[in-house]
Amino acid sequence: MLSRPKPGESEADLLRFQNQFLAARASPAVKIVKKADKRKGKEGSTDAERPPLQDSKDVVMLDGFPDTLPALTPAPPKKSKIKSASVHFEDEDPEERLDSHDRHITAVFSKIIERDTSAVAVTMPVPTGDPFPRTFHRSEIKSEVQLGSGKKSIFAQKMAAKRAAEKAATAPSAAECVEVRSAAPDALDPVGSVGEAPLPGSRGDKDDDFLTSQRPCLITGEGLGSQKSEQEAQAIHKENLEKLQSMSEEEILQEQARLLAQLDPSLVAFLKSQRGNNEGQKKELKMELNRPEEFVESQHVAQHGVRSSLSMQESGLEEHVRKEENMKVEIMDDDLPVKPRKEWIHMDNIEFEKLEWMKDLPSPRQKKTKKGMQARFSLKGELIPADADLPTHLGLHHHGEEAERAGYSLQELFHLSRSQVTQQRTLALQVLGHIVQRARAGEFASSLKGSVLRLLLDAGFLFLLRFSLDDAVENVMAASVGALRALLVSLDDEKYLDWTFSWYQGMAAFPFVPNNEEEEEEEEEDLNGTEKSQNKKLKDENKPDPDVARYDVVKGLLKTRIQHRLRYILEVVRPVPSVVLDILHILTHIARHSSEACSQLLDCPRLIETIVREFLPTQWDPKVAEPGFLLTSLHGIACASAMKFIRVLASGGRNATARLLNRFELKSRLSRFVAEEPVDVPLPREEAVLLSAEAFRLWAVAAAYGQACDLYSDLYPVLVRILRSLPELLSGKSPAVELSVQRAAAVVTLLTHVTQTAGYAAELQAKLSSNNSEDNEPIPPPPVAWSQVSGLQPFLETSLKKILQQLSQTETWQTLQPLTTACVIFLGVYYSAYSQQPSVNPVDCLEELEHLTSEVLQPLLSQPAIDSMWDLLRPCSALCNPLSCSPAPESVGSIASLSCTGGKPPLSLVGSKSPFPFLTALLFLINNITHIHKGLTSKYSSVLGFRGLKDYLHQSWQTGPPSVTPSSAWILRHEYHLQYFVLALARRMAGTCPDYAQHASLHHCVAMALLSRLLPGSEHLAHEVLLDLAFNPEFLPEGKAGGPEAADFSDILHLGTSAKLAQPGSAAAFLPRVTRGALLRESYQNLPSIRSCYLSHFVHLQPTLMRSQASYQGQNYLIQSMLLPEVKGPILPSDWPFFPLISLYNKVTNAETRGAILNSLPLDLINTVTWNLQWVLLLETWRSKILQSIPTAAKLARLMCVFLTGSDLFLEAPIHRYTAALLSVYCQPKVLDSLNLDAPLPGLASFHDLYISLLEQFEGVSFGDPLFGVFVLLPLQKRFSVHLRLSVFGEHTNILRALGVPLQQFPVPLERYTSPPEDNLNLLRLYFRTLVTGALRHTWCPVLYLVAVAHVNSFIFSQESTTQETDAARKSMLRKTWLLVDENLKKHLLYYRLVNAESPLGFDLYEQLPPMRLRYLQKVTQKDITENAPVLDS
Repeated sequence: MLSRPKPGESEADLLRFQNQFLAARASPAVKIVKKADKRKGKEGSTDAERPPLQDSKDVVMLDGFPDTLPALTPAPPKKSKIKSASVHFEDEDPEERLDSHDRHITAVFSKIIERDTSAVAVTMPVPTGDPFPRTFHRSEIKSEVQLGSGKKSIFAQKMAAKRAAEKAATAPSAAECVEVRSAAPDALDPVGSVGEAPLPGSRGDKDDDFLTSQRPCLITGEGLGSQKSEQEAQAIHKENLEKLQSMSEEEILQEQARLLAQLDPSLVAFLKSQRGNNEGQKKELKMELNRPEEFVESQHVAQHGVRSSLSMQESGLEEHVRKEENMKVEIMDDDLPVKPRKEWIHMDNIEFEKLEWMKDLPSPRQKKTKKGMQARFSLKGELIPADADLPTHLGLHHHGEEAERAGYSLQELFHLSRSQVTQQRTLALQVLGHIVQRARAGEFASSLKGSVLRLLLDAGFLFLLRFSLDDAVENVMAASVGALRALLVSLDDEKYLDWTFSWYQGMAAFPFVPNNEEEEEEEEEDLNGTEKSQNKKLKDENKPDPDVARYDVVKGLLKTRIQHRLRYILEVVRPVPSVVLDILHILTHIARHSSEACSQLLDCPRLIETIVREFLPTQWDPKVAEPGFLLTSLHGIACASAMKFIRVLASGGRNATARLLNRFELKSRLSRFVAEEPVDVPLPREEAVLLSAEAFRLWAVAAAYGQACDLYSDLYPVLVRILRSLPELLSGKSPAVELSVQRAAAVVTLLTHVTQTAGYAAELQAKLSSNNSEDNEPIPPPPVAWSQVSGLQPFLETSLKKILQQLSQTETWQTLQPLTTACVIFLGVYYSAYSQQPSVNPVDCLEELEHLTSEVLQPLLSQPAIDSMWDLLRPCSALCNPLSCSPAPESVGSIASLSCTGGKPPLSLVGSKSPFPFLTALLFLINNITHIHKGLTSKYSSVLGFRGLKDYLHQSWQTGPPSVTPSSAWILRHEYHLQYFVLALARRMAGTCPDYAQHASLHHCVAMALLSRLLPGSEHLAHEVLLDLAFNPEFLPEGKAGGPEAADFSDILHLGTSAKLAQPGSAAAFLPRVTRGALLRESYQNLPSIRSCYLSHFVHLQPTLMRSQASYQGQNYLIQSMLLPEVKGPILPSDWPFFPLISLYNKVTNAETRGAILNSLPLDLINTVTWNLQWVLLLETWRSKILQSIPTAAKLARLMCVFLTGSDLFLEAPIHRYTAALLSVYCQPKVLDSLNLDAPLPGLASFHDLYISLLEQFEGVSFGDPLFGVFVLLPLQKRFSVHLRLSVFGEHTNILRALGVPLQQFPVPLERYTSPPEDNLNLLRLYFRTLVTGALRHTWCPVLYLVAVAHVNSFIFSQESTTQETDAARKSMLRKTWLLVDENLKKHLLYYRLVNAESPLGFDLYEQLPPMRLRYLQKVTQKDITENAPVLDS
């Protein structure tokens, strides 16, 4: 054998060894195989391909370069890719070679278990004196490993021997540790403690057999990698046995405790499981793995830190344990769901966990705890109870979590919806759609915690549906369309909107825009509405789709261009009829969103063309109308839903209507569906009636803009035929009578708007004839004249008389009520326009009104059924019953909904028994009659006397209005119409009926409440109420009936107060005292000026007022859209009586913010502020309940604007008097009790900041004014924030010299400042400092001097247990007080007794200190103070 090189041999020796090796022609010990380099053109050559080395010289071969240059032509030959791979050794196992080339997925994704290193000992290097650790040579280590190990290099074997030597020197070997634990399994029992383990000699026969066993239980030697591994393991086993037999019991227990403290508890459990050979031990092991807490508690305290890692490795170890059990333990046939047979392949090794799922499911667990369980749903979207035991054939069980429970969770449905199997995606989307449908119906409100819709939207359900719409499979598209329709559309909402279409102003509707948008409120105030909307649009375009959809789902969908996808589905895919209807419902909901959404739908290429061509054709197969005909496709057949979509789209604006009528040829479609009776239309009866009704509604919308009126002349015979057939509806024998009534009401609504348009034809013609150059673009007159509509009134009046005869029949009346309401509204519009026609004789008009009053309306008002209608106002009112219009339980802020799912109860404002639509129309007609014919006003005085109406009005204004949401705004708008018409009729009654005064106060309260409730779109009504009702002296009878005198008498008797209402004086010239009665009398006389002041301050509402007037006055040629303004709250704020003050304050503040100085304020500033204060004083005295919705703190904050606006504005005599009068009102005990300055105030960011501004203003311009001083002192009461008092005594001590409000003029009880005792140590120190330094004196600021003395006295004599710092502070303060030089201050601080407002000082003093205080003072000062104590002069 050739020797190996040794240290010290030179290069010549190495060459000699090389020549000897070559001469012996021995095979090399190592073969180098070079794999091909992909970056090179040819593979590197292997050792077998290299030429043999010569003996004479060293040869260096360059890898990758051939010996000869390759020829360029022909191309280099391709080298086989499998040539090098085919080389193998003779002793290589074929099975291992096949496994190494296995490319099956199981060979790639194999189980990878990380080796546990938590119990591996870490050895630190031995410190030496050398600068670097000394290197060692492998020859220094004694080799105990055979050199012929095969797979380990010599160096690896040496290193292994070194590690083994180190471990043997520091701790027992790992094999010994394992054998020790195996030898004493009972000592590891989790039930007993370590110290209770039995002795080695008394462990039983089982352990004795183990000690005499000839083979190890755990160690196999496979990891040694040697051919003699089994011998090595046997040798280790024998060594362990010998060591255990030589150890005593104490040594074994000590070693056991050490091992348990070092090893992982999961490893302990695993090793123990290997000792067991029966099923009972396996079950015990699983219980131990599932109860790590019990296992930990049974061990020594030192083991707790080790066992904390059990839960992290529990699942992997348990699987490993099961595999080992399956290999070594026989499972009884009875425990298996399937009995294995010998002839079955691969059943020799039974894997129990893989067969377990074939067993019968256990019964569902019935949890007794209150902890919620995961919701599961059926395939119909129904919620499955947690304890429901359903059969498996229903298909609701699966192998996911909680396999014993039937149904699918939302998470599982989301997972299924992204499956690659089409049926699974379709099923998941269908089930989600059913869940959403039931959630919107409120079925889960009482069963589930939280909102299902909100949870789905937060999880990305909207975009899941949007992605599914883009699927190529038609079933998936259909399912996603259905789910999207369930999410967005409420068919009940659409039903009630159609129901209210023929009501007064029912055609106009609020946009479906959510009112909780998460947008910044940092909008520039100089921008107008158009610029703000443009900025908002730009912001939305820059936001990601999910951010937009988070606060507005429809806007988010439009950003994803959903309209283009829906057009593609309708035009190309051509789905089944149900999917088509769902798409049309979705498009209708999108069109209701806003005018911008309507524009995007109109601009979508081929969308409207496809809908008109496919679903509004003029001809189709008449077989559709045959009974039992199976409709497989809706394309090419007229559809009422398509007509409704076009109608809602037309409501978006007059420009959209013009585009629809002219570009898409909808006039011809209207003529076709209007001219033909529903009976003759080849459609099912109900569908034909609905289609005709929607056609008339679309025409009515167009006529409301003054468009499509040219069709009136062409279709006049059709309309007359319909009007003549109206009495036939009284029979009620028609199968679709309700739909026929809605169609008839739509016809009358159409005629109403055509009549309105014709009423302005003469006026527009006159303007066009006398066109001046000043007019930009004259409006052309409509194509319909008054003479063409004047013949409609007899038909409708006759029909109305016949319908009113059915008033006593409840069911018939409820069915015909929509038609009756439409007829009454038509008469009101007709006579309003009739009286304005220049060609009409006014006398004839008045005679017709008298005839209508005597023949129709007066008999109607005398019927008992009308009396019962007034009684139903209160039960059906949304104001009196706020819960009737509350949002649905599953409503989400990003989807606007009317919350009508499931229908409204009959006794609600839009219910079947509601009297609101008919009574509103009746009051509208009566108002128009009394406006035209003043002499008929007294004929309708009985209307205001109905007991039901008075009860309703009294209840409605006292009840707080419901919050403004999409579900309440559309209902409240109709109720406000009725209230307005009642007030308008009352205004006419006030000047003509002498008995009206008894209703005046009630109607004025209703008018004031209505002003702060009217919603956007009703600016015209708000203007009329301000103009004619709110400031009308007729509605304030107290001004004439001794109201001022009663106020003076109340002040004299001090009614409602417990203390004298003092009025602070003025720092200006002496002002004579004026009584509150005189101020009220003066205010009542100035009501016209007050009205002008408020109207001028609401001039910013002029643009919206013009749009509202066009709608309410029937100026169709000026109406731009049937969509009302977006609702974010009422038109006027609740504190609108203070609006002039707030406006002036904001003007001054904004100017100062920009750096400007207002040298001159408006000339009528004094008058404006005076009128504002006069109006507030009137309301606070005679209508105090009206202002109860405004917090008292907010009222005081508004009054502070008097002092913050202008430098010396508050010194003006009228302003000073009215401010002082209001202050006395707000200082009454009940009002002071309701004062809360710590709560957030509406319209005010921070009261603290406002108060700091007030302090700074007081320092600059107060002149020591007592009234100003009272406003500064009011927030300093003890129950308010301590920061306000710290601001005065810490940062603004200069005002203490000028805050000289006399105690006799201070209207607030002083006890509100002195009790309870102050507990803020910093403030107490400031009190004491200002008193000692002389900054606070009784002559300068008597109120705060009293407050400071009272709190300091209470503090220094307090003997309650407290912190050490507080105790030291009060003792120190008491010592300093005793050492004061100022005897008066010293006497006040020590001898203070009680507050006494009648005393000159404001408080009483002790003649002598009480004994307890005297002893405490003596104890603290450590002096005999009895002799030197000051004594009061008698």
